[in-house]
Amino acid sequence: MASISSIGSSGMQAAQMRLDASAHNVANANTPNYRRTAVEQEAAPDNGGTRARMERQSNEKVALEKEAVEQISATYSFAANLLSVKTEGRLMGTLLDERA
Repeated sequence: MASISSIGSSGMQAAQMRLDASAHNVANANTPNYRRTAVEQEAAPDNGGTRARMERQSNEKVALEKEAVEQISATYSFAANLLSVKTEGRLMGTLLDERA
């Protein structure tokens, strides 16, 4: 069984990868023949987290409004996963206090 911290950690890594890809897209928006990079995520059944990988989109150009939404979404995803890791830490602390 996977721990909450490993699930949350994989989610934070995926969110960071999404932010990195979006920032790369914005930085290269005016580069000729540049193709947008996106992050594909899927469930990782072996550890209960998520797997993420960057992929070049076939012919999709960079749209700044789409990248802004992607960055906001990735930021909220990172924050939600961080909150789950922090909550696990508090629960473990409470459990240790109860057993002491």
